[in-house]
Amino acid sequence: MFEDLEINIKRSVRKTLSIYVERDGTISVLAPKGLRRKNIDEILKQKEYLIYKYRAEWQGLNRSKKNREYISGQSFMYLGRSYSLKLIDKLEKPLLLKDGRFFLLKSEKDNAKEHFINFYKEHGKIKILNRIEEFKNKIDVNPGRVRIMELQNRWASCTAEGNINFHWKCIMAPYIVLDYIVVHELIHLIHKNHTQEFWNEVDKILPKYQDSIAWLKSHGASMDL
Repeated sequence: MFEDLEINIKRSVRKTLSIYVERDGTISVLAPKGLRRKNIDEILKQKEYLIYKYRAEWQGLNRSKKNREYISGQSFMYLGRSYSLKLIDKLEKPLLLKDGRFFLLKSEKDNAKEHFINFYKEHGKIKILNRIEEFKNKIDVNPGRVRIMELQNRWASCTAEGNINFHWKCIMAPYIVLDYIVVHELIHLIHKNHTQEFWNEVDKILPKYQDSIAWLKSHGASMDL
């Protein structure tokens, strides 16, 4: 069954089984701890049509992915806008965003990806901490440590200890989408799973949150280096 798809099964303390497509195209299944593998396979077989439908949608959306080169004129995203890159001989830092464009030292071209990731991490932490301050009292939570890091196929995650991790790619998204990612994780400090209560709380803070979900689905693949 599903020999042409990579399916990862993860178990957690939950009552229902959830299926979703990761950003790399793999299928993740979140299943209750006590559910037998045989029963999981039966549910997956029943949902075979939906699984392939979700995968086809992912393939369509993933066509927006760009293979960026570190050359003058190439565009890079930051807070929902695209800024062109210019390679120059002299610069006070290896990479800077100023006057409406990115500037990269020619001598650092081979290290360009690392410099961009560091830029997104540094600026992302400042922006995200500001947004957390904006929303935490409205939600009545007090998160622990906040880190900006590589999260593979997640935009963000929270731990049982109340710490929150954000993918450095989040800072490529517009502010309203970044707010959704932040609010999503803050509410997970109260509601661990995507229950109706969880989405009700998201809706109270961001009534148009579904627009942000749609934006991430349409543009998420292009948020890359």
